[in-house]
Amino acid sequence: MVSLFSGRILIRNNSNQDEVETEAELSRRLENRLVLLFFGAGACPECQAFAPVLKDFFVRLTDEFYVLRAAQLALVYVSQDPTVEQQDLFLRNMPEKWLFLPFHDDLRRDLGRRFSVRHLPAVVVLKPGGDVLTHDATDEIQRLGPACFANWQEAAELLDRNFLQPEDLDEPARRSFTEPLRRRKYRVDRDASRGRGRSGCDSGDPQGNPGAGAQLW
Repeated sequence: MVSLFSGRILIRNNSNQDEVETEAELSRRLENRLVLLFFGAGACPECQAFAPVLKDFFVRLTDEFYVLRAAQLALVYVSQDPTVEQQDLFLRNMPEKWLFLPFHDDLRRDLGRRFSVRHLPAVVVLKPGGDVLTHDATDEIQRLGPACFANWQEAAELLDRNFLQPEDLDEPARRSFTEPLRRRKYRVDRDASRGRGRSGCDSGDPQGNPGAGAQLW
């Protein structure tokens, strides 16, 4: 999946529009996930009508307000807007976890041809390996809502990661699984050292050092 966007920049739909520009960060956001490629445009009435449905679908699967753990799902908006201003306006009220391609990137058009997108809106569902699972899921999303994700997950044989702790993609990953244990050990050792210092038994340092619509093409 990462290879589809290799050498490209994806942008997070947050207020700062932070760039996802390293392979490592791109892997964290796309690896072992179903990826939705949402082809749309702000000037397309059908896209305007579908966008709130897709937004609700995505939020109910990825927002911890609704689920204990976010679904293994990512969405990339592949804009077909004629101007960057229309693209920004369309994305303004969409989830911050959405990703999108820069307006000047020709991959926006190339992906449409690659996946034979003929109308807007269109949602192409990709397996983690990059193979197409569904060429256009707009109707399925409108009919079934979040329930269709379980069907996709089973069809894609997606590795279930629900046994892991919830993740926050906006925070850097811990250096290792043992780091919390090492931090706790340090606190115990430090407190013991302080106790010995107060009793005069230890002269060492008590502080320690913690190391769908418009026709296309």
